[in-house]
Amino acid sequence: TSGLDSQTAWSTCQLMKKLASRGQAILCTIHQPSALLMQEFDRLLFLQEGGQTVYFGELGKGCKTMINYFEAHGAHKCPPDANPAEWMLEIVGAAPGTHASQDYFAIWRDSEEYREMQKELDWMERELPKRTEGSSNEEQKEFATSTLYQIKLVSYRLFHQYWRTPFYLWSKFFSTIVSELFIGFTFFKANTSLQGLQNQMLAIFMFTVVFNPILQQYLPLFVQQRELYEARERPSRTFSWKAFIVSQILVEIPWNLLAGTIAFFVYYYPVGFYRNASYANQLHERGALFWLFACAFYVYISSMGVLVISCIEIAENAANLASLFFIMSLSFCGVLTPNILPRFWIFMYRVSPLTYLIDALLSVGLANASVVCSSNELLKIVPPSGMTCSEYMEPYMQSTGTGYLLDGSSETECHFCQFSSTNDYLATVSSSYSRRWMNYGIFSAYIVFDYCAAIFLYWLVRVPKKSKKLKK
Repeated sequence: TSGLDSQTAWSTCQLMKKLASRGQAILCTIHQPSALLMQEFDRLLFLQEGGQTVYFGELGKGCKTMINYFEAHGAHKCPPDANPAEWMLEIVGAAPGTHASQDYFAIWRDSEEYREMQKELDWMERELPKRTEGSSNEEQKEFATSTLYQIKLVSYRLFHQYWRTPFYLWSKFFSTIVSELFIGFTFFKANTSLQGLQNQMLAIFMFTVVFNPILQQYLPLFVQQRELYEARERPSRTFSWKAFIVSQILVEIPWNLLAGTIAFFVYYYPVGFYRNASYANQLHERGALFWLFACAFYVYISSMGVLVISCIEIAENAANLASLFFIMSLSFCGVLTPNILPRFWIFMYRVSPLTYLIDALLSVGLANASVVCSSNELLKIVPPSGMTCSEYMEPYMQSTGTGYLLDGSSETECHFCQFSSTNDYLATVSSSYSRRWMNYGIFSAYIVFDYCAAIFLYWLVRVPKKSKKLKK
C-alpha cells in the first residue's frame, strides 16, 4: 500500500480478501497500514531488523490477540486511540527515535505461542503427506475455479487484448488483402483454354503464399503471451497451462475465419472461378465450398504456428521449422502426381496436408466446365483421303474419352483440342471433384492433429512436472 491513498489501499485489501474467500492463499507484505487496514488481515508474521521473528499468529478482532501478547510480555499499554501497527513498531524499536526495552526475539522463542506454533508445524509436516489425493476435493484443488471457467475467462481477456492492440490483426488482414488481391488480378478472369487452365492451377498454388508471412506475424505474439504467463500467472496459480494454451488456440480461430473470408472475396472472384461454377449450374455450392477451404487454410496456418512455437523458445527458430514443413508439403502436394514420383517419395505426396487442400481447391474451382482451346492450342491433323475428321478421329476420341473437333465434317484439315472438359484436365493432376468432402475431412483432421500435438508438446517441454516423493 506504499504510495496509495487510503481508498485505493482499502480497495486493494478488499480484493485480496475476496481472493482469499475463493480459496486463494494470500501472502503479502504491508507498509505503514492504518488501524482499519490492519484489521482486515487474519494472521501476522512480524519481523524485526535482521529478519528475526517477534510474533507469528492470529491478529484477533481489533488486533487484540497481538496486543495482548506484547502487553503480557512487558510492553507498555496500547492506548485505545493508537494505531496497533505504529504501536508494535515502537515497542520493538523499529519506529524513528525509539528503542526496544527488551529482546523480543528471545521472548518469542521462549513463549508458549512459539511452542504451539512449532507443534502445529510438526503436525502439518507429519500428517499432511498422509492425506490421500482427492480426500478433499476443495483442499486438493490447485486452482480456485474449474478448467473450463479458466478457459472462458482467459479467452475473453485475450480476445479483448487483440481488440485493444489491433496491430497484429491489421497486419494479418493487410497481408491477406494485398497478397490475394495481387494474385487475383494477376490471373484476372482466366478462361478455360489450356493456357487459361494452367493459369488457374497456378493461381491455386499461389493462393498459399501467405502461409509464411501470416505465421511469422503470429509467433512473436505467442512468445510474448507465453513469457507473461510463465513469469506471472503460472507461479501465482492464477490459471492452469491448459487454459493458457487452449485460449491461444480458440481466440485465433475467429480471426482466421475472418481472414479466410476476406481472402475468398478478393481472390475467388477476380480469378473467375465463379464462371466455371456458373457453367455447371453450381454457383452457390462451389462458392460455399471454396470459402470453406479458404477459411480452413487460414486456420491451418494458425494451427501450424501453435504447433511449432509450443515447444520452441525462439520465434525465429520456430518460423524456420514451419517454413521447412511448408516447403516440403507444397513441393509434394500435386505439381508432381504420384505415378511419376520415385517410389521412395510417394509417401510425401500422401502425408502432405496441402495435397488434400490443393486437390480440393483445384476441383472446386475448375470442375465440370467445358474446355475451349485457343487457335494456337488446336492440333492440326490431315485426315486420310475420303474420310472426314469425325470418321478419322472417332476411334481415338472414344478410347480416350476426351477431346473435341472444331469442324468434324472437314476432309482437308482437322482442328483437334485434346480436352473437352475441365474434368479431363484435372485427371492429369489426379484431382477429382468427387473427393471434395473427403479432402475437407482429411485437411480438417490435420488441423485437429496440429492443435492436439501443440497441447501435448507444450505439456511435455514447458510444463513443470511434479516430482515423486521418495518414500523413506
